[in-house]
Amino acid sequence: MYPIWEVPYLSSALVIGLIASFHVLPSHLAVAALWVTVFIEKLAYARNRLDYLDFVKRFTLLLLIFSFIFGSLSGIGIWYSATVSSPRGISGLIHNYVWGWATEWVFFLIEIATIYAYYYTLGKVDPKTHIRIGYLYAIAAWISMIIITGILAFMLTPGKWLETGDFFDGFFNPTYFPQLFARTFLMFGVAGIYGLVITSTLKENTKSDLTKIISRISLVGMILGGLFIIWYSSKLPQNMKDIYSGLPYLVKLGKYALASYLILSFYFILTGFLIPRLNNFLLSFLMIIIAFLGILCAEGIREGLRRPYIINYFMYGHQVVAKDLPAKNIKAEIEIIQKEGLLPRLGYLPESLRKITPENRLEVGRIIALHNCANCHAFTQKGIRPLPALFGKLSPQSPEDIDAFLSALGSFPYMPPFAGNDEERKVAAEYLFTLIKK
Repeated sequence: MYPIWEVPYLSSALVIGLIASFHVLPSHLAVAALWVTVFIEKLAYARNRLDYLDFVKRFTLLLLIFSFIFGSLSGIGIWYSATVSSPRGISGLIHNYVWGWATEWVFFLIEIATIYAYYYTLGKVDPKTHIRIGYLYAIAAWISMIIITGILAFMLTPGKWLETGDFFDGFFNPTYFPQLFARTFLMFGVAGIYGLVITSTLKENTKSDLTKIISRISLVGMILGGLFIIWYSSKLPQNMKDIYSGLPYLVKLGKYALASYLILSFYFILTGFLIPRLNNFLLSFLMIIIAFLGILCAEGIREGLRRPYIINYFMYGHQVVAKDLPAKNIKAEIEIIQKEGLLPRLGYLPESLRKITPENRLEVGRIIALHNCANCHAFTQKGIRPLPALFGKLSPQSPEDIDAFLSALGSFPYMPPFAGNDEERKVAAEYLFTLIKK
């Protein structure tokens, strides 16, 4: 086990969620943008509307700055925060998909090379060559999505991998294709709102034409993406559907995500068919914020459905292996830890904290509680799922009451069983009881 990362008020999981939700915007823009841009460039030459090329230039510059600077930074942020938050979870993914990531990085390098080539050669090479460069970027970006979607979907529905440990059994899991197609089409909605921001800065005649074209493409993407979301939902295991309906905050997130989807779709209907002149910089920018909030809710639902696991059915949120994986010679750890204790596995602790004594009970209890709870709960009085408030609602009269609750954690479908032996659970309960009294 590695040291735990405690984030006051937020919890480490929310830090990852915020960064990841933001990252969806530049990453999905990066995948869809050039399909739209190349299409408009071809229209420019076909209709002899060279004024459209002004959009191509500006939109590609936006892509360069937003996706390849802010997107790259947020991508690094995801890796960093996930690594310090769940090092064993990241280790599990790397051991399974290191070649998947290596392949994805090859295509990412192609994206970087071609997007610069596309931007700086506009008007300097013949149109046919320039469009080919655009297609090369677009295909490489989509292949990146194909690979990353497999790894993300694996964490939610690992499928036959739980029996075979095989790369492709985990990659082509039950929700892979629905999620891939949903992302593929919804990304045109993401690209569309950024495209409308750019069109709002163009001259009136060009703005009106391109607003209609981009809005209609985006609307088709939103409709098809919505249909694939329905397919995706139908492929989720029944226990996830039960968790969704049993946790009110997930239902609320679902309503917010749906509202965001409908608002964006309605905006595309208005600007694509009814009132193209409605599109302006402020409204389009507002749509970006609404899209971000919708993505944040959708990401929250996905993480909520996976509870109590990081890798579903295999590794719990507190990074303890939940079940045997004979194909990889991995043994379940939870029952062993409940028998032998968690402290022997915390090699980073000083000698004075490796055994429970009357003097260190609260300090050791804090460490045990952090390992069990800090990924999802704040230890502060306020914040994300704050433990003092949650335990306060139970009105425990003594540490023994909390101990009884901790011993029953495994009976909740969305909570992992307590990782620690009886004595460790008792000192964790003693520490948690002090939080309530503050």
